[in-house]
Amino acid sequence: MYQYDQYDHLIVQERIAQYRDQVRRRLAGELTEEEFLPLRLQNGLYMQRHAYMLRIAVPYGLLSSKQMRMFAHIARKYDRGYGHFTTRQNIQFNWIELEQTPDILADLASVEMHANQTSGNCIRNVTSDEYAGVAADEIIDPRPYAEVLRQWSTFHPEFLALPRKFKVAINGALEDRAAIAVHDIGLTVVKNEAGEIGFKVMVGGGMGRTPILGSVIREFLPREHLLTYTEAIMRVYNQYGRRDNKYKARIKILLKALGVEEFARQVEEEWADLKGTEQTLTLEEMERLVAYFQPHAYETLPNIDVAAAHADNRAFANWLKRNVKPHKVPGYAAVVLSLKKTGVPPGDATAQQMDFMADLADRYSFSELRVTHEQNIVLADVEQSKLFALWTEIKAQGLATPNIGLLTDIICCPGGDFCSLANAKSIPIAAAIAERFDHIDYLHDIGDIELNISGCINACGHHHVGSIGVLGVDKDGSEWYQVSIGGSQGNNSAIGKIIGPSFSAQQMPEVIGRLLQVYVRERTPDERFVDTAQRLGIGPFKDFVYATPIAEAGRLVGEDEYA
Repeated sequence: MYQYDQYDHLIVQERIAQYRDQVRRRLAGELTEEEFLPLRLQNGLYMQRHAYMLRIAVPYGLLSSKQMRMFAHIARKYDRGYGHFTTRQNIQFNWIELEQTPDILADLASVEMHANQTSGNCIRNVTSDEYAGVAADEIIDPRPYAEVLRQWSTFHPEFLALPRKFKVAINGALEDRAAIAVHDIGLTVVKNEAGEIGFKVMVGGGMGRTPILGSVIREFLPREHLLTYTEAIMRVYNQYGRRDNKYKARIKILLKALGVEEFARQVEEEWADLKGTEQTLTLEEMERLVAYFQPHAYETLPNIDVAAAHADNRAFANWLKRNVKPHKVPGYAAVVLSLKKTGVPPGDATAQQMDFMADLADRYSFSELRVTHEQNIVLADVEQSKLFALWTEIKAQGLATPNIGLLTDIICCPGGDFCSLANAKSIPIAAAIAERFDHIDYLHDIGDIELNISGCINACGHHHVGSIGVLGVDKDGSEWYQVSIGGSQGNNSAIGKIIGPSFSAQQMPEVIGRLLQVYVRERTPDERFVDTAQRLGIGPFKDFVYATPIAEAGRLVGEDEYA
């Protein structure tokens, strides 16, 4: 993984010193909260409902065991013993004291981490495929390009005051595992007819109150032009993106207003002045970056039929089926550690679990871990012969729930329990649904399904692209939940459709149960929930969910007309 050079260390240390003085001045009353607000946001510090929240960048989701141990240290020393992994492959700590934040940033710098540009109207953490570098369907490892984008965008003077926040995702495999269609810029590694490597460039995707899938503005961009072309996109957006209305400020709105062809034309025009300049990626520069992401020293191993070797162990078989993924090197596998055990907020990990996962990485996976945008952790390089030993260890730490890709692998934002923007709680909804359907045989029968929950329209829980999406809404001070179905991420991305009036919190488990009943009744063999929903439309689901009342404290399903 990328290691800081002298310039990286110097920049981060100077930033901490600057921020330490800003905090001192705020605590001394020399800065008002209004004056301090943009300064703390530049360092990833938010004020939430109960306390400050610090968001820390995990570039393209890649962590060393040493960095994971630092998260455990921060959770233990400065927070309440846990952290929350997010859909942006970052981590958040929710109970931070302002006066301690400079020390936290100094601790992070000691392991080459920071919180810069995890907030504000700038280019945020570049995200990628959690299986980058090990996926069998990969064209090339996208992480060196994510890293060059990170270096280029960090403290870029021209793009530190954009109209709104800006999110970039990059995918290097045939299957999109980075949800590129719902990012401001989504980059897909492709080969042209001559066998040359480049990028398909998609722009203007995003969720929030106006969910839109990105549009392709260039089918093939030679890889050496990645920075100059990205800069051209950013310049058009920076110049013409709206600043008078934050709800209309994302690049997706500009793209919609101009039209895809006109936006692309303006980008090409801007690029004409940038193409071939010093920001063109030379072979030497890319070789320098690629060297940080060379394959590990894999042993020559045979592939093993691990399931057959433990055929009488059903629990292990379930875990192999759902949590173990193929690896491009024979004899190895990628393992997903589930952070979705029933009773635990999705994405949360305790300090003890973080230390434990770091130890696992040292012993099983070349001292590296990955954060997924589904809020789980991956050990990417586990020898197949050690899978049973690993499973035996992680069971005791609550990390072996065999539910990856199933109903209880819920994506969920912190919601109203923490977030000051949320209209409704999301963690209790996830907990109630997980408890209602905590039956592994039923979950495996239902099969692949993505249940995504957001506590507000900002869509941090990615509800728009869930097979079932749940959105918390406020009506006259009460919390209600709007339900959509048919959303999807990946190669066949789609925005879910709202089925009708919203529901109370207590009604939500039964609503999910009714949606599943329709699916089980209507599905064809091997058909996933999302495929059934898209084939049939919302009609049959809506009819059944609202057909009879869901009694709950005097309320009837659908009585709220918010939707």
